[in-house]
Amino acid sequence: MSVGLPIRALWPDPAPGPVDDDALIALYRRADRPHLRMNFVTSVDGAVSLDDYSAGLSGEPDKRVFGLLRMLCDALLVAAGTLRHEGYRAIRLDEPRRAWRRAHGLAEYPTLVVVSGSGRLDPAQAAFADAPVRPVVLTRSGAAPPSRLSTVADVVRCGDDRVDLVAGLAEMRRRGLDQVLCEGGPHLFGALTADDLVDEVCLSVAPLLAGAGAGRITAGDPSPARHLPLRHVLHAADGTLLLRYARG
Repeated sequence: MSVGLPIRALWPDPAPGPVDDDALIALYRRADRPHLRMNFVTSVDGAVSLDDYSAGLSGEPDKRVFGLLRMLCDALLVAAGTLRHEGYRAIRLDEPRRAWRRAHGLAEYPTLVVVSGSGRLDPAQAAFADAPVRPVVLTRSGAAPPSRLSTVADVVRCGDDRVDLVAGLAEMRRRGLDQVLCEGGPHLFGALTADDLVDEVCLSVAPLLAGAGAGRITAGDPSPARHLPLRHVLHAADGTLLLRYARG
C-alpha cells in the first residue's frame, strides 16, 4: 500500500507521529451494517472542481485516502455524467489491496454501479469494457440504453420518472453490496441527501482558493438539513484537511 506525505491525526485523538495505512483503515473502517459513504474533495471556498475537473483539487494525501476507500467498499456508486466527464476507467486495485480484500473475505474488486436516468452509456467506455467485475447500471423504466450495454453490464430498472435510489440501493444490498462508496457527482449527492440515504461524508479540503464559478459538492432540489456529527480530523503535510462526518 502507499506511503507518501505524512498524515497526522488532529482530533479526537491527536497523535504526534504520522498515521500509516493500517491506522487509516481503522479510521475509515467498514460499518457493521449497510452503509453509504460519500467521498468528495473541495477547495477552502467550497469549489467542487478546478478548471472543470475534481483532479485539480486532489493532492497526494487525498488520493491516498481515495484509494483506501475504494479498497474498503463493496460497490462504487457514480452518476453517469461524472463517469463520462471525469473519464472513469475500469475500477482496478493493485495487488496489496486485492490481497487485503481477499484476507477479509471480500471480492477482489468492488462493483461499479452507475446511475443513469437515460441509460445512454457507451458500452465501449473502459469503465464497462475493461471492468474486472460486471458493472451494474441503475436506470428508470422508460430509459432506452443501447442494446450492447447489456453485454457488459447488468441493467436494473427502478423508478418511472427518475431513478428510484431507495429501490436501487435495496437491489445492491440484495446482491450483497452493503458497503457503498459514492464519488458523486453533485446532483447524485443531492438526490441521495433528499432521500435521507447518506450515512457518511468524507471530505478533503484542499488548501487553495478556487475563486468564483465552480459549483458545490451538492446540487439539485432543496431538502431538509440533517445533522451529521464530525468523527475525525486529519491533517496532511501539504495542508489538506481530511474530515469524516458520520451518523452514530
